[in-house]
Amino acid sequence: MADAAWCGFRDGGQILQRERKQVLMKTLIFLFLSIAGTVPAFAADVTAERVDHLLAGFDKPGSAGCSVGVIRNGRFIYKKSFGYASLELGVPLTPQSVFYVGSVSKQFTAASVVLAAEQDYLSLDDDVRKYLPELPDYGHPVTLRQMLHQTSGIRDFFDLIALSGGNPAEIGSPADILKLIVRQKGLNNVPGAEWNYSNSNYFLLAEVVQRATKKSLARFAAESIFQPLGMKHTLFFDDNTLVVPNRVAAYDPGKDGKFLVDWSTSYNLVGGGGVMSTVDDLLLWDRNFYSNKLGKGTLVQQLQNHGVLNNGNQINYALGLMLEDYRGLPTVEHSGANFGYRSEYLRFPQQRFSAILLCNLSTAGPVGLAHKISDLYLEGDLAPNSAPRVSPGFPNPETHAGTYLDPHTKTIYNFTVEGGNLMGWGEALQPVAANQYYDLQGDVMTFSSNNGVMHLSLPIPGELYFSGDRIEPLKLSAVELSGFAGNFHSEELDTSYTLSVEGGHLTVKVPNNPSIPLDAAGRDEFYSNDLGDLVFHTDAGDRVSAFSLSTQASRGIIFAKVN
Repeated sequence: MADAAWCGFRDGGQILQRERKQVLMKTLIFLFLSIAGTVPAFAADVTAERVDHLLAGFDKPGSAGCSVGVIRNGRFIYKKSFGYASLELGVPLTPQSVFYVGSVSKQFTAASVVLAAEQDYLSLDDDVRKYLPELPDYGHPVTLRQMLHQTSGIRDFFDLIALSGGNPAEIGSPADILKLIVRQKGLNNVPGAEWNYSNSNYFLLAEVVQRATKKSLARFAAESIFQPLGMKHTLFFDDNTLVVPNRVAAYDPGKDGKFLVDWSTSYNLVGGGGVMSTVDDLLLWDRNFYSNKLGKGTLVQQLQNHGVLNNGNQINYALGLMLEDYRGLPTVEHSGANFGYRSEYLRFPQQRFSAILLCNLSTAGPVGLAHKISDLYLEGDLAPNSAPRVSPGFPNPETHAGTYLDPHTKTIYNFTVEGGNLMGWGEALQPVAANQYYDLQGDVMTFSSNNGVMHLSLPIPGELYFSGDRIEPLKLSAVELSGFAGNFHSEELDTSYTLSVEGGHLTVKVPNNPSIPLDAAGRDEFYSNDLGDLVFHTDAGDRVSAFSLSTQASRGIIFAKVN
């Protein structure tokens, strides 16, 4: 009995000890899981707070702002809106607010072309004149593929409107834009020879879709993309009488912290732009890149194929998308800007991570914000941020300021100094080294001095995009300048310019604009940062008979002297 009692007591003690151990283990496991679950949640909360801080400038009464969506593995890990959709009505932005997304639209136009090709309506290697026979014969075929990759050489219609004296914000009908493009007798470059971004390419592709499928781009995209993906609040806005629920107004900054209206209800051109969408809808588009539900299966790959130049060099522009690298990781992105709207869709395909910003303020800067947001969430994946190698001998930006002219493309770049920074295209440029700066796309510009002349080169993937010397204006006498005065007419623009000598400068009067002073780059070449580059031509009697006008996106427009 005693042994039995002792055994029972021993067994009971072991059981009790076992139970205590189990309780202790369960407690430890619970604590571990609690801590393990809390750390990511805590980290996520901290990251979200840091994103909030980035957007805090818009989070105030009476301010326009941005809607933001951060996606990982097909789900939002951050979704928030800052600022107001309508300052007049005091309506705040939400993830369901409908924004005009500008050139982010181009990927949807490209997708429509690819899907139309899958349905045998067209081929990407067709000559565009198969569908738009009214376009001039440029001596080289221009293919739809070249237009998609922005290598066609077709001049940009926004430039053409501005050079005509028109206001790009008050564009006429699509038929008027088509007539303007058709009037152009030349191209910027041999098709396929260079990458040169032009909105005309995608405007014409919208026309191609309509003629090939017998459906407007708006209808074709709705049936082939937006409806199948459930993007119920996304559309190509090609009808300015259409009511768009939750549409957002856009603004520019004004004086004393106030804002100016900068949007349009009449602008209805599509192709290069025209899409209205929401942060919520773009999540559905983002998912499709990883699990394609559209067409016959080629869409995602084709959208992300690099363009290839005639010489075999690969470029970073795919089909309405830029394929780049950010801090060691591949990215797919496109930004948009029109009126006061600014947008950015940045995707890291290997991480299945995306940052989407839709903004209704012209100074919002969504491209930079998207990258900063990515820095926060992908901190463990990104390569170290390369700090500028600034030494005590780092030159003053004054060394590189000035106007540079590329003699091949006739492109003009102008740099100034503000607050100790080298300024270009309205923004402070980040230095890379003593003689290098990033441009706005993250490509590296290099300055070098050759025989006392400052030179600028800008290589981009596939080509040397800019190469030119700094110009020192040539001083010409009033008599020399008077030989260039007169009235000149361009059939391509259906516009006349008056050139005259005023205050020691040759000036040009563009319709609906004040006179623009020109500086001399040579004996027969003049330039202006506000207009472009003019090269004069003479007749057999050595008298000025014409000039050719070039901008970065529209080169070689001929003006003939009329008296």
